[in-house]
Amino acid sequence: MSKPIYVTQPSLPDLDRFKEELENIWESKWLTNNGKYHEQFEHALKEFLDVENVSLFTNGTIALIIALKALRITGEVITTPYSFVATTHALHWNGIKPVFCDIRREDFNIDTEKIEALITPATTAIMPVHVYGNPCNHSRIQEIADIYGLKVIYDAAHAFGVEFQNNSILNWGDLSVLSFHATKTFNTIEGGAIITKSSALKKRLDYFKNFGFAGETRVIGYGINGKMNELISAYGILQLDNIETDIKKRKYIANWYRNALKNIPGLSIYYDFPEVTHNYTYFPILIDPSVFPLTRDELYARFKHHNIYTRRYFYPLISQFPAYKELASASKENLPIATQLTKQVLCLPIHASLSEQDLQRIVEVIKTI
Repeated sequence: MSKPIYVTQPSLPDLDRFKEELENIWESKWLTNNGKYHEQFEHALKEFLDVENVSLFTNGTIALIIALKALRITGEVITTPYSFVATTHALHWNGIKPVFCDIRREDFNIDTEKIEALITPATTAIMPVHVYGNPCNHSRIQEIADIYGLKVIYDAAHAFGVEFQNNSILNWGDLSVLSFHATKTFNTIEGGAIITKSSALKKRLDYFKNFGFAGETRVIGYGINGKMNELISAYGILQLDNIETDIKKRKYIANWYRNALKNIPGLSIYYDFPEVTHNYTYFPILIDPSVFPLTRDELYARFKHHNIYTRRYFYPLISQFPAYKELASASKENLPIATQLTKQVLCLPIHASLSEQDLQRIVEVIKTI
């Protein structure tokens, strides 16, 4: 049987260089608690991403939870059902009620024209997601937030390095939260970060991720252990050496797919958006079963039969999980576009390790059908 092709595969730093850094860490015996590598990694990310403040975390989910806590978000938050479940779980862990807003077919992002109708006296924030790294309509989101006095926290898990009009989209809103999970374009195995324009808020975030300590014996709040350790920080520094090359490879693959799959009836593909510098973190296609010979799930199974592992991402919607499906905003009537797209979307393999032969295998499955 042919070798498996996975939907994503992490890029890794040079092992010999990582061993050198590990030897330094072993010699110092400083493994965590804001050591040398942690500080270097924060500074390197700040420079690479062109942002003002970076606070590193052990993973993106803890970062989301702390972002909401640091901004004192309560009550209700308007968000999207079309995301990884951690987006909404972060609200639950803060005792916040999620209110689901439908999405746009054009970019899979929250539909800004449907946000205002969901605002109530209990609404305190909007938490959009840059789905697949596609930038949200930030100007409209900020306009709504300013009118109603709401905070804006972006789940930017897919948006590492993404720019709009040559400026980082991570500078939008009050906070942006990154994930460095192994499946992401930029990974540190596990890890995450919060981006903020406020130095005071950066300090608050750093208190929260270290048990609330503001000195050797002073605890100023209900903190948690969300710190990134020295090993992962050193790994992350080395990863920055390769990220631009990896994104170029991903761009090549995205364009390869576009050329190979254009004009196939019942199969929709997406192109780069104007003035956006993409990171090509995922490559979604949409299957229209009324035209294409197979349903999305049948195509998914056909790929698996050929040892090719695609992903129905995002499926199911967060609003369809038992923990959230009883919410009024979780109804299919409230989420017609998200409900439709979750049945049609399939993400094809995209990562820097894919070969031309791999791409040919993937496309041949579709063309044979």
